[in-house]
Amino acid sequence: MRCPYCGNSDDRVVESRLVEEGEAIRRRRECEACGRRYTTYERAASVRLLVSKRSGEREPFDRAKVISGIMAALKNRPVGREVVESAVAELEEKLRLQGEEVTTTEIGLAVLEALARIDKVAYLRFASVYKNFTDVNDFRREMVAIQGPVRLQKGQHGEEEE
Repeated sequence: MRCPYCGNSDDRVVESRLVEEGEAIRRRRECEACGRRYTTYERAASVRLLVSKRSGEREPFDRAKVISGIMAALKNRPVGREVVESAVAELEEKLRLQGEEVTTTEIGLAVLEALARIDKVAYLRFASVYKNFTDVNDFRREMVAIQGPVRLQKGQHGEEEE
């Protein structure tokens, strides 16, 4: 590490501390030549995660795209952004454990799994687009899958309503 003040490469670490919830180390350094102090941060180099699209094209995993898709499904739902960011961090880590490359299908299924835990309405919204629902029966099938059989309620005149 070169001193940002004089360019000398000899320094000593005077303090180290974990930051960013243990994801990085902050180091205070002192230059051996000029005596001035400066701060550096050390992070593990992340393994690049590639997304293989249906077209065969590959692109880097974009956490912001996943957050945006989840936030769209959660529009007007009582779920905070911090819950989404935590879920996406967990989802990303899970995908990284599968290898360097994941498919858009694997990402979509991981998003559905996360939304099933976070908010069932958002899950159905996302599923309707992701699974290309064409009619109300697709919603019914998906509702049964995530929470069991749909119960019919009695209407005002005693007949069953769906």
